Amino acid sequence: MQTRKYNRNEVIVFCKTTDTYGGLSNMAAGYSLNINGVIIPSAEHLYQACKFPDFPNIQEAIISELSPVTAKIISRKNNHFARTDWKSIRVQVMRWILEVKLSQNWDTFSQLLLQTDNKPIVELSYKDTFWGATLAGNSLLGINALGRLLMDVRDKDVKTNSYQACVDPLSVTAFLLYGYDIGLVCNDSFDEEYTLSKALLDHH
Repeated sequence: MQTRKYNRNEVIVFCKTTDTYGGLSNMAAGYSLNINGVIIPSAEHLYQACKFPDFPNIQEAIISELSPVTAKIISRKNNHFARTDWKSIRVQVMRWILEVKLSQNWDTFSQLLLQTDNKPIVELSYKDTFWGATLAGNSLLGINALGRLLMDVRDKDVKTNSYQACVDPLSVTAFLLYGYDIGLVCNDSFDEEYTLSKALLDHH
């Protein structure tokens, strides 16, 4: 991914979770995720936990924190235990997390993405030019990886109304949570419908 330049006045910008488009942030509350039956408070918690598949204790310390900021701090303190291929797979992991966030929070998250229309989405950051972009006069400069992934999800999944009740796991080694493989991730309503359908089939 290469650095891009955006006109500040022509893009959808998010920074604080309390902003109009704050729900686009990985730090945003109200978008909890259910992975292998584990309720994870935010996309940020899940992203940070995915760094440490071989250390369930670190994953638990991250996920048990209510604050995504604190969860990120714990992750940074344990960076020396992070999986060695993290930089090469982190964009894949983030794309998967956004798909799960959309699947399990379709009504709210899809509507928020639709409100961005066709405009570029940019995460305003004060130092991270990989996931976001920094201010340079009236421009925003950065790779803006998160914003570009959000646009991709918006255009491919939301605008085409391609709701996915389940999201496939990533094809990477050691894709684990608490020592167990992360498999097909389905939303709660799908799980309930599947259980009911199976019960009816078993009954007959």
